[in-house]
Amino acid sequence: MARQVMEEIKKEVGENSVLIYMKGTREMPQCGFSAAAIEVLSSYGVPFKDVNVLVDQEKWAAVKVFSQWPTIPQVYIGGKFVGGCDILREMHAKGEIAHLIQSAMPDKR
Repeated sequence: MARQVMEEIKKEVGENSVLIYMKGTREMPQCGFSAAAIEVLSSYGVPFKDVNVLVDQEKWAAVKVFSQWPTIPQVYIGGKFVGGCDILREMHAKGEIAHLIQSAMPDKR
C-alpha cells in the first residue's frame, strides 16, 4: 500500500510544474507555514497544484520519505524538491524562484 502512495506522489511531482504538499488548501491553509508558502507561490501568477496532506495520513507520512524532508509544506518546481516554507521564502527574497518557475512551465521547456 505504501508503494502505491509513493507512486502517486511520484506521478503528482512529475505531472505538475509547481506542486505544494501542505496542511489545508490554497483557499484555506491550516498552518502559518503553508499559508506563507501559498502567498509566495501565488505571487507568481502561475498555476500550481496543492495537495492537502491532512486528509490523507498515509500520503503525509510518505511525502516526508519521498523528499527525505521532515516537515510540511513541501514545494516541488519542475519535478525537483525545492524545500519548505523557510527555504521558499528565502529563495523568493533573493529572486531565485522566478527563474525556476519560468523554466518549469510547459510552454517554456
